[in-house]
Formats: sequence, C-alpha cells, structure tokens
Amino acid sequence: MNMRYRRLGTSGLKVSELSLGSWLTFGKQIDDGTAEALMKMAYDNGINFFDNAEIYSRGESERVMGRILKKMEWPRDTWTVSSKVFFGAGGKLPTQVGLHRKHVVEACNAALTRLEVEYLDLYFCHRPDPETPIAETVWTMHQLVMQGKVMYWGTSEWSADEIKQAHAIAEQHHLIAPAMEQPQYNMFHREKVEKEFAHLYGTVGLGTTIWSPLASGVLSGKHTLDGDASSRMRMAGLDWLRERELNEARLKTVKQVKEVADGLGLSLPVVAIAWCLKNSCVSTVILGASKTAQLEENLKAVEAQDALTPDVMARIDKILTTHA
Repeated sequence: MNMRYRRLGTSGLKVSELSLGSWLTFGKQIDDGTAEALMKMAYDNGINFFDNAEIYSRGESERVMGRILKKMEWPRDTWTVSSKVFFGAGGKLPTQVGLHRKHVVEACNAALTRLEVEYLDLYFCHRPDPETPIAETVWTMHQLVMQGKVMYWGTSEWSADEIKQAHAIAEQHHLIAPAMEQPQYNMFHREKVEKEFAHLYGTVGLGTTIWSPLASGVLSGKHTLDGDASSRMRMAGLDWLRERELNEARLKTVKQVKEVADGLGLSLPVVAIAWCLKNSCVSTVILGASKTAQLEENLKAVEAQDALTPDVMARIDKILTTHA
C-alpha cells in the first residue's frame, strides 16, 4: 500500500491521509504490546501522525505512546504527534481544566513529559472554554509556538464563529493563528465539516484532522440494537454513545451502504473511511484500532477512494439522505 499525503489546510505541513488515534484504546482497552504493534504497522505503512490528548485514559494514553515512540527510535523528523488541552488529566480543580493560560501552559509541559518529546507537532484546544477569553488562549498558544514547544495549534469541536474569532485576534495582534480543527466527520455527522465550516477552508485555510470515520463503530457493520458485547459501544461509561449512534434508521442505512461496498468488492469500514477521504477539505482521517488485523484492513481505504467514482458517491449520498 502506498500512503498518500495532504497539506494540513494551507500550512506547509503534510500529514498522511490516514493517521492513528489512541482514544479509548491506549492505556485502557488494549495492552501496551498491542499498542506498539499498531503504531509499528501504522508507521511502516506511511502513517506520520499519531493523535493523543491529556484526558485519554487520564494521561496514561500519552505515557504508553511516549514509551513506544522512545523504544522505536524512529527519526523525530519522520512523524508528528499531538496532544489536546481542556479536560485535564484527571484533576477537577478550576486550575486543572480549561483554556486559561495557567492550565494550557502546564498541560503542554505535562504532555511533553508523558510523550517524552521536546515539542508537540500539533496542539489542540479540545473544546471551547466559555470562561476564558479567546484572546487569552490565542496569546498563550502563540507563546508556546514561539518557545518551540508547539509547531502548530488548533481547535477541536469549536464552532465556525469561535474559530473566526481566534483568527481575527491573531490577525489583529500578528500572532500565530490556529491551523486546524478536529471535528467528528462520517456518513452520519456531516453538517459541521460540509456546511458550517464551508467558508473557512478558503478564507482562513482551515485544516481538518477528522475523528470517528466509522461513527463509533456503527459503520463497521458489526452492530445490532442488541449490541456486540466486545465493542467499544459496550464499554463502561459509554451508554451515551450507544444511545446517540445506534438506532433502526442508522442500521438500515448501514445495510444499504454495505450492499454498495459488496458490489465494489470492498468491506464496509474501508468504504466508510474512503468516503471521508473523498472530501478534499479533510486533511487526515484518524483511525482507532484495537487489533492489527483491523488496522491492516482499514489502511486499504487510501487506494479504495479511487473506486468511489462520482456515480458511487451519488448512490451513497442518496442512501444517506433517504434516512437522514
């Protein structure tokens, strides 16, 4: 398989079309040996972006990834790693969460320690913080970039208006503006990436590192309303995810999209991921995997996007809009 690369928005950084994330897996659902095997397979197949966050497994996800990166000894100029700030790494005190200067700086330093790196390639504001002025966050991120602790900063699950505000402040004060946003994007969650952000790609050059291309596993095709007991849908504390993502209409859609995938000789997950890649405003699709066989299969999406012709995309769109 030949990995392909895209610019992160209008920045000069090129990221692999597929990347590997660690939410719900590293330090939680899988053991460290599996995490290492997944990262090695990803890297060997051209993936150059590994996504993480302070809140994932209360910091343990970053520790696991950091140990693996150190052990592998891949040249530092061949891969990029991220962290995200907002929720904290477990502490709930006012100074331990949010996007105020104190937490953003301390969280960055803590992420550097856990990941065992000298700088973060990408650093995301994991959610908007209504209690901190956007200007304070923009200035803080700018300073972290100037200090060499962060290469690019961005947002995750911010609104278009909030992103525009951040850019206006950066422009006014000649500061480093956010380069990317990390929104959810898949066949069931299209509004933000396709409509709300539509004017941002050309104006502020927004890059997107999209998550949940399989809609939390619904587009893997293995779920029923009774559920697969082994899936993340059944993990403790994720009842909200199951209730939000799994319903009769969605399962009907999944069945019909699977018929299209079968006709192409491709698996449903591969088609669902390739469908995300057909959107040129997507910089990279973050994959989550708990087994190497799963990652190996999903990596086929890079080449599978060539099979998603305009006719196939129109057929899929008709299915999606029928049950929307």
